[in-house]
Amino acid sequence: MVPRQILIQRLEKGHHPDIVIVGGGCNGAGLFRDLCLQGVPTLLVEKRDFSSGASAAPTRLAHGGLKYLETGEISLVRESAEERNLLLVNAPHQVRPLKIWVPLRSWFGGALLAPLRFLGIASKPGGKGVLAVKAGLVVYDRFGSFRRTLPRHRMVSRAQARRLVPQLSDRIRAVAEYHDSLMTQPERLVIEMIDDGERACPEAMAIPYMEATGLSEGALGLRDAVSGRTFPVKPRLVINMAGAWADQVQSGLGLTLRMVGGTKGSHVVVRNRTLADTLDGRMLYFEADDMRFCIVLPLGEDRLFLGATDMRSDEPDDKRCSDEEIDYIFGVMKAVLPGIAFSHEDIVYTVAGVRPLPLTEGVSPGEISRDHKFHKFQPTDDRPFHVFTLVGGKWTTFRACAEQVADAVLSHLGQSRTVSTRNIPIGGGREFPIGDEAQENWAKELAVRAGIGEARAKALAWRYGSRAAEVANAESECSGEPMMSGFSPAEIDWIAVNERITRLEDIVQRRTLLAFEGKLTRESLEWIAGIAARRLGWNEARQAEEIEATAALVTERHRLRLDAA
Repeated sequence: MVPRQILIQRLEKGHHPDIVIVGGGCNGAGLFRDLCLQGVPTLLVEKRDFSSGASAAPTRLAHGGLKYLETGEISLVRESAEERNLLLVNAPHQVRPLKIWVPLRSWFGGALLAPLRFLGIASKPGGKGVLAVKAGLVVYDRFGSFRRTLPRHRMVSRAQARRLVPQLSDRIRAVAEYHDSLMTQPERLVIEMIDDGERACPEAMAIPYMEATGLSEGALGLRDAVSGRTFPVKPRLVINMAGAWADQVQSGLGLTLRMVGGTKGSHVVVRNRTLADTLDGRMLYFEADDMRFCIVLPLGEDRLFLGATDMRSDEPDDKRCSDEEIDYIFGVMKAVLPGIAFSHEDIVYTVAGVRPLPLTEGVSPGEISRDHKFHKFQPTDDRPFHVFTLVGGKWTTFRACAEQVADAVLSHLGQSRTVSTRNIPIGGGREFPIGDEAQENWAKELAVRAGIGEARAKALAWRYGSRAAEVANAESECSGEPMMSGFSPAEIDWIAVNERITRLEDIVQRRTLLAFEGKLTRESLEWIAGIAARRLGWNEARQAEEIEATAALVTERHRLRLDAA
């Protein structure tokens, strides 16, 4: 990717595409990629880093949405299951099969109520037992038959389940086992989609830390968050994909209709080696006593991902998991893991984000549809361009969502689609094999070609897919340099050069999993800052500022203990 400053220079000269996307999360990046693949130059602006809003705080699953069957959202479940299967093929380096266990505490719970909710006759959720979940999984398997990539479900007896995972509650009657998939690094998928777009259409531009500030004399104002400079642009069409901030963007465009009614979701990363080892890669997906669905997802080594909360929020910048939310998450774990007492001392990292859901009154947060819909607004005297606005959406369906919006944009421009994104690999998924054995063989071949160790080649392949070869080649030219927290100086340098880094936090929070996995220390933070500073031209004052700002962010917002990593 060309340096951000090159894109700023293009704006200074008035050279920019006349299609503008506001919002650089998964949906905005997906639309950017789709339009670029159609040969439509597009300008994407994001007021922070790419994928720094709700797209950075998901449950980290690419899934069909089993729970939406009960509320009758058949089309959403079908679309999600199909898109999950496509992701397993198109992004095999970032999306991997995941075995899921649903512990069930009754045989007949929900056998009557679930069908009534499905038909819209009843609205209040109730507990679901073996029969209701079994019936739902039969339908779920049917939806997953399109380009099937995962096994069908099966039921596991109480005795077998407790033999494999003895920490499970003795109230469990049986376990339903099915498969969805894990997104190992969703934030990286976003930067890869943006890179794909710019490679396909060199006139396209994606600029982070560039905020849309509203209208001025018929132009859309853009403000550089780094320098404070402003740039007026005169677009032909603005597509508002700002997620939870969509209403704020709308207001700046002279549109006052409130459209978003967000809900906040928080997750906690904790350490518990015994449970992580026992789960052996299985995720627990269960219904709490208040009928909310929660997860226990092993992340490898000694870490677990717990969540999630679901509460209404009108503040999209609320990204801190509160003490009350942590207590709630730890409390609901007792339903299936009564013998494990999680404490605040176990916390490695916390994440929180506001889901950009449609404004819906009179229902509980969990009942609000996760489907997406976009709206069209005609030009006005003060705003001489059309506005398309997306509301809703979920990570798994970003490609389908982008395709639908892109088709509307193409129709607006009087153009036709030239290529479908259904079968186009994303980023490092290109020419990267599917399946653990094939990927391990690929990594072994990379180790030989680049002259690096097999374990190191496997780690790079896991992070970058086929683009691991670029990092490996950079490392082979600088062999012998000491690594820190699993990263080499050459790899950090490669990230700084190729992945449009603006702030130090971009590296430690989104281009790597160092903060999320609790592997970031004060020493490694300063080490990374030194490498980035040399490559990005930061002086000593800027370097020190980045270190302190990032340290404050990860400790105060995300509860990471830099001295305990």
